[in-house]
Amino acid sequence: MIPLQTSAELLVSVDALYLLGGILLLYLGAELLVDSASSLAVGYGIAPATVGVTVVAFSTTAPELFVSMVGGIGISDDIGLGNIIGSNIANLGLVLGASALVQPLSVDSKLLWRHGPFMLAAAVLLVVLGSDGMLGQLDGVGMLALLAVFTGYMIYQSRSSDDEVVPDEMQVESESTSANARQIALLVGAGVCLLGGSIGLVQGGTGLLRSFGFSDLFIGITIIAFGTSLPELATSLVSSLRDEAEFSIGNVVGSNIYNVLAVVGLLALVHPLTVNASVQTLHFPVMLAFTVGAMALMAVGRRVSRPSGVALVGAYGGFIYLLLP
Repeated sequence: MIPLQTSAELLVSVDALYLLGGILLLYLGAELLVDSASSLAVGYGIAPATVGVTVVAFSTTAPELFVSMVGGIGISDDIGLGNIIGSNIANLGLVLGASALVQPLSVDSKLLWRHGPFMLAAAVLLVVLGSDGMLGQLDGVGMLALLAVFTGYMIYQSRSSDDEVVPDEMQVESESTSANARQIALLVGAGVCLLGGSIGLVQGGTGLLRSFGFSDLFIGITIIAFGTSLPELATSLVSSLRDEAEFSIGNVVGSNIYNVLAVVGLLALVHPLTVNASVQTLHFPVMLAFTVGAMALMAVGRRVSRPSGVALVGAYGGFIYLLLP
């Protein structure tokens, strides 16, 4: 007979492996999805800039979508909703702050004033719709309707600026018809990686932290959200190193918009969510504070400086510390 302590340690080790494997698969799946979907879109005649603001932006949100669906439907509402709240806070605090630490980010006024209001509107909409303690199907329809407006607006704006320089992460080359089959195969592989990674991250993260007494809401907002934000973190850091500040900032802003409007919208549509009182009184206000604060930092001097990066990363660390029991 295996001693109870040894058995418990074995379960913790298995959960840790699930967690690590899930994160790696999510990252791989996101990378494959961006590359294959972008190549297919350009191959079918969609302009590169349009691909960047639609296909790429939505692809980087795919980990949040898969994880929230798997966690929200399969385990608890707190995992699904907590992942989005935590991911949006991590994007603004950790991702944007770390990118500014690598290199101060110059803020394009067009990006700030065209996309920033949508990010703020999405956050406010989530708070307002969740203030009654429930995010139902009608709420999901409202979010998806705003998503359609935003996507249409982005496509319109990108078509009028297709002659602008596109960052390396967005650049794709047209594929021949014979190469499309390979891209479709990669697209299917990306979906498999995302699904497997979502299951691994949710099962491993939930099992590991539950064994230490943490709640599902804490798990969703911290470890699950961090795992799903890794593609944004890696992409933004690389963009910052390449002096492509516009893409670093655009990646964060676009991801936060799609997280709320696409992920929460779809999740609420297929599986209405219960919003805990603590989410309404603490987590929603913190998410709004990070959104407004980050926009203010970007607006002042049109630059996110290294001290601002320190403030953002420090605020994120303080938020996580505040959540500890």
